[in-house]
Amino acid sequence: MMNIDSIQIEKGAVLAPMAGITNLPHRLLAKAAGASLVYSEMISANGLVRNSQKTIRLLESHPDEKPLSAQMFGTDPLVMAEAAAMMEALGADIVDINFGCAVKKIVKTGAGVALMKHPDQTEKILKSVREAIRVPLTIKIRSGWDFTGNQALEIARIAEFCGVNAIAVHPRTASQAFRGKADWTVISKVKQSVSIPVIGNGDINSWQDAVRMTHETECDAVMIGRAAIGNPFLFTQASAALKGENPPENNLLNRLGQAREYLRRSVEFLGEKTAMYIMRSRLGWFVKGLPHNGHFRESIKHLNTESDALALIDSYQKDVEQFFGEKNVTSELLISSN
Repeated sequence: MMNIDSIQIEKGAVLAPMAGITNLPHRLLAKAAGASLVYSEMISANGLVRNSQKTIRLLESHPDEKPLSAQMFGTDPLVMAEAAAMMEALGADIVDINFGCAVKKIVKTGAGVALMKHPDQTEKILKSVREAIRVPLTIKIRSGWDFTGNQALEIARIAEFCGVNAIAVHPRTASQAFRGKADWTVISKVKQSVSIPVIGNGDINSWQDAVRMTHETECDAVMIGRAAIGNPFLFTQASAALKGENPPENNLLNRLGQAREYLRRSVEFLGEKTAMYIMRSRLGWFVKGLPHNGHFRESIKHLNTESDALALIDSYQKDVEQFFGEKNVTSELLISSN
């Protein structure tokens, strides 16, 4: 188990916060698959304190996903403190501050990874937020602005000094964004420099990667993002492997079953009209790497109703079963993304 202050979670795989992706339906899917902790989308502190209903809705939660870590970004210590208090009041179990977003429009405001260039401002923000909330406080950082990882070490030490309860490290530089290779040695250095839990993030594309990162960096948990977007079963596999158990084999029924559940949850949360507009691209996540998915990907672009979407999923499943033979539905031949 891993303790983030008063919150105890499985020492396994957690869902990374992803803007535009980790809404409530997606978080519930990841949690049901075995994610030990889930994060909200990145929330604007300014939008929250201005009572933007669109921003507040990002914090809508459900008991089945608990504990929920709510992530925010901003630059003003007082605004950040007020937003953090609102998050706590709205049900967040953990407040997380983003020090890693490298999107230009965020960096231009001085938020996200830009804060890693300003340790004094970082300290002011962390102290202000820490004083405003009783729930655990965590941060997510990058290597910084160069490959040394020195900025990550400095921010990590400041964070621990200010009462931060855990740190997630994505060891790519600001200029790398999501390109190139993550330097896992930075995670190791951060882990060795602080006594609070460290969560490793970056280039986890399989359960084998999750095990390897844990062994190489001695991090307390791994964080999985893009690789699990259409394949939440990766959390099931990684959690089993990190417990020393044999990871179950993924299969077509798992993938399409999770697609159906994501569809149902999205309609429930967003309403059918909005959900169907989103499903025109997102249902394609769940067939990535699977055979004969061209017709399915093209057909979902025209979805209008939940029943249409379910019919397409059923039809695709039958096509694959007929091609491989029903006995091979659970075969690894169907899954190229394991």
